[in-house]
Parts: sequence; structure tokens; C-alpha cells
Amino acid sequence: MMMVPRRNRNGLDFFEDVFGDPFFEQKENKIMKTDIKEKEGNYILEIDVPGYQKEDIQIELHDGYLTVTASKNEENEEKKAKYLRRERFSGMCTRSYYVGDAIKEEDIKANFKNGILSIEFPKEPEQKIENKKYIPIGE
Repeated sequence: MMMVPRRNRNGLDFFEDVFGDPFFEQKENKIMKTDIKEKEGNYILEIDVPGYQKEDIQIELHDGYLTVTASKNEENEEKKAKYLRRERFSGMCTRSYYVGDAIKEEDIKANFKNGILSIEFPKEPEQKIENKKYIPIGE
């Protein structure tokens, strides 16, 4: 028995119908998907960067913002093959996370394994807000 793609009323087969439909169309998402955990007084960011190597990733701390940038260039490989459909991202993506002004570079630990970048840094202590003290106004 041979499987034949079913045609819909527009004359498209199943894959063209589902993947070509604007409702199902996924926009290219350059934002790195991130989980944030709190453990033993530290925050842990787990960032998905599939398809990138450790050497492709840079982490920078500036003015309380931790910026992760991943970039790769596959121009040479693209010239060898003709793509009929391309959904995987090639290029540069970046994302910033506010970690607080008290965090220093030496407080941050990073590991990369199986396409997941883990960044751990201490939780910034909560600042206590002083109770307002009012001064009475005399007559």
C-alpha cells in the first residue's frame, strides 16, 4: 500500500497546509529560551542555545546587566547545499538579564553542556526599606 499525501480544498498537501498556514507558522525566534531557578541563595539561569558550541558564546556583565550572545556563521556550508526549507537559526542572537548592581564578574559561574548554558550567581540581598518618620509641625 502506498501512502499518498492528502490534498485539501486548496490543492495543498497536508504538510504545505499545516506548515504554510499563518496560524501554524512559527516566526523565527532569536530569543534564547530561559529557565530561572533559585537554589541555596543563588539564581541559576538555564539558557537553551542548541546548535552552538562553547566557543560561539560570550557572556558580558555591564551596569548590572548580564548579556549572553551566541553567534555562528554557516555561509560556507550554505553554498554547498540548496535548502528547500530552513527552520534552524544561523547567525547571532543575544539576550540580557538584569542581575543587580552588586554582582561582580567573579561572582558568576557558567557551564555549557548539551546545548544548555547554565549561569549561576548569588541572589542579591533584599534592601530593607526604612519606615518613614514624620516630623511634627508646631504652631
